[in-house]
Amino acid sequence: MFDLIDLPDSEALAEADESALIAAIGGWAQAEAVAAAHRLAAIAELVGRKLYDDPTHSKWACDGWDSVAAQVSAACDISHGKASGQMYLASALRERLPKVAALFAAGQLNAALVSTISWHTTLIQDRRALAAVDTALAADALHYGPLSAFKTAQAIDAVIEAHDPEALRRSRETARSRDLVVDKRNTDHATTPLWGRLHAHDAEALDRRLMAMAHSVCDDDPRTIAQRRADALGALAAGGQSLVCGCGNEDCPGTQDRPASSVLIHVVANAESMGTGVDAHRNGEEPPPPPIDRRNPFAPIERPAEPDPPPKAPPALLLGGPLIPAPMLAELIAAGARIKRVRHPGPDSAPEPRYRPSTALDEFLRCRDMTCRWPGCDRPAELCDLDHAIAYGLGGPTHPSNLRCLCRKHHLLKTFHGWRDRQHTDGTIDWLSPTGQTYTTHPGSRLLFPALCEPTGRLPAPTDRQPDSACRTLMMPTRRRTRAQNRAQAIIAERALNTRPPPS
Repeated sequence: MFDLIDLPDSEALAEADESALIAAIGGWAQAEAVAAAHRLAAIAELVGRKLYDDPTHSKWACDGWDSVAAQVSAACDISHGKASGQMYLASALRERLPKVAALFAAGQLNAALVSTISWHTTLIQDRRALAAVDTALAADALHYGPLSAFKTAQAIDAVIEAHDPEALRRSRETARSRDLVVDKRNTDHATTPLWGRLHAHDAEALDRRLMAMAHSVCDDDPRTIAQRRADALGALAAGGQSLVCGCGNEDCPGTQDRPASSVLIHVVANAESMGTGVDAHRNGEEPPPPPIDRRNPFAPIERPAEPDPPPKAPPALLLGGPLIPAPMLAELIAAGARIKRVRHPGPDSAPEPRYRPSTALDEFLRCRDMTCRWPGCDRPAELCDLDHAIAYGLGGPTHPSNLRCLCRKHHLLKTFHGWRDRQHTDGTIDWLSPTGQTYTTHPGSRLLFPALCEPTGRLPAPTDRQPDSACRTLMMPTRRRTRAQNRAQAIIAERALNTRPPPS
């Protein structure tokens, strides 16, 4: 039997036999499940305590659920959205699936399976049906381990269909799933996957338009048809009507049509990165593999080195997004990207005389912070508010040492839900939660562009915050329906989709 106390340390692992290693792997997987169950149980307890204290705030745009999610996200170092998902899962295990939760707490089920069960049972409304499904799944789930994710989902749905057929999440597989996904979370090497579902006629029109644009350039364009189609979609997104030719010939008419766009993206780069040339080998086919040695067909094949390797230079950074290699930055500049220098205000900069910062200070702050400065939040800075650390009405100056980027959600949380903070001259912020935990965040530019994080001047110590007046909460935006009402309505609507006959 596996025992955590007897587990070999890192120095003794090399001496352990394979049986002991397998036992350690299985044991720690079980311990990981137990730890996750305890974490979710603590989250569920916090949710249960906080969300029913003051129901009058349930229609706030930043409600009690957001307040709890902010503390969970900071404690777990995850985003606000992921923290909210953990809260839904924790509440479901505590209130809806107690038998599944008991197996989870004993380490007999893993976190991925428990999460799948919770998701598939969300639409069950009848408490007796839910209890029956919980009992059946607790008996069956111990045998789900070797199954694939797809087969596991099928097995769970079979149990649900036996007790509440209208609770199956069939609507995701219907034509109503029309969507277009730009998967920015899986960006790799400055390329982002894109997929979706369109009306058939729209898909046909898009396919023909991309193909026509791909064939509109001259024969000297080095890109393959697939690469041209991808670039054509980018040209359409930028407001262009044609694809710019990549041949580089001055007399080619296709090199003159640069699309004028109302879409604006910001890329932050060092000066040395903007001096590199365009990589001529980013387009076209892969170089052919070397021929196989017929006298020794099993000899390792060495691929030839890439001709003219791209120049080495620090990468640029899409504001709040992925890295942009220097050769790709050169392509953007060659395509007409506007270059604007961001100036550091300096260590002795004076405060500005008004509440709203100047354009130059606004650009510096967004480039310094990159994203929202709340713990775990990665919302791009260009979509954030500029917040005064010391309130402007309490004497806080409009100064880079007193300003930072906060998304609207976390701006409201900071203002109305009891968080306090202290901002340092290099942009570092120490956050103090309502329960006394401290979390520190640093500007997003600290690693790649450290010059933007140089101190900007020390400010006077903040004055004590004045007590909130009874009318202060009137400034909180409100929603028409509570979060619970929206969730209940979504469940009713999705269940209704399963009662309609399928389209003929």
